[in-house]
Amino acid sequence: MKMTNQEYNEYVKKKAPKSPVWADVVKAFIVGGLICCAGEGLGLLFKNVLDLDKDNTATAVSMTLVFLAALLTGLGAYDNMAKFAGAGTLVPITGFANSIVSPALEFKTEGYVLGTAVKMFTIAGPVIVFGLSASVIVGLIYCLL
Repeated sequence: MKMTNQEYNEYVKKKAPKSPVWADVVKAFIVGGLICCAGEGLGLLFKNVLDLDKDNTATAVSMTLVFLAALLTGLGAYDNMAKFAGAGTLVPITGFANSIVSPALEFKTEGYVLGTAVKMFTIAGPVIVFGLSASVIVGLIYCLL
């Protein structure tokens, strides 16, 4: 059966399942918003109950969210949440923690050094390198000016 590229594209459009774009957007918005609301709630808790200052509150909230995301990733719950919410779980800081823990868990059978340690920064490594490099460059420019 010979088909032109246009005929093939039309055939694929007919066979491909329709993507529920708006439902996906709503789910991502709600779950991402709930994660952010949880962060705000933690911030209020740390500020009002533990009487932390603004900087320490922000640090404690970030550490707690990263820990919870890593724990939920290890338990497999974060992956289920990501399947449901899509990008809603990627945008907050919890998505960054998930991107570090997931490859580490996937390759743990190859050992701690060659598996976990090497693969841990497969996805997040370029982000960390770019962030550090950009901060050094901006710091040098700021220092010179």
